[in-house]
Amino acid sequence: MLPALEAAELPADAIEVGRIADAWGIKGWFKVLPHSAQPEALFSSKRWFLQAPGASASTAFRLAIREAKEHSDCIVATSEDVPDRNAAEALRGARVFVPRSSFPTAGDDEYYWVDLIGLSVVNREGVALGTVRELLATGPQTTLVLAAEEGGKAIERMVPFVSAFVDKVDLPGRLISVDWQPDY
Repeated sequence: MLPALEAAELPADAIEVGRIADAWGIKGWFKVLPHSAQPEALFSSKRWFLQAPGASASTAFRLAIREAKEHSDCIVATSEDVPDRNAAEALRGARVFVPRSSFPTAGDDEYYWVDLIGLSVVNREGVALGTVRELLATGPQTTLVLAAEEGGKAIERMVPFVSAFVDKVDLPGRLISVDWQPDY
């Protein structure tokens, strides 16, 4: 059960960015396990939305963040709405959402993974290779995992997301152009 927080509707552009793991210290700080290795969205937004474990998609609470900082392998944060350790412990397991509009602006040739999911991928010859289903961090590079259909059968393709193979990312056009063949 979450402490007495203001009920709120999730913004239409809400993205799940982490989960509250536990209380941290005795003054109401709490640990957040981010879903990203680069959790800038947790630092840039001072307004988080929480959903209790097992809550319906329409049930959310607004949490005004006073401070969030890196600590070891997680993020620790505090809020005026979470006055002590007991209130922080009550947040355990809550999913953390941030409006996409609160994310920091990506640099040139930088993209948030969430923005790439669902984009169509075509090669230089105009052959549709599939739709980005997910991205994988495979050590030195990121790989696009594409869902496609061939001969009435669902298939999966993987394309390294590196400049040697990716010609252009058109976010408004929802299209990624690549130098890749269907039989690779």
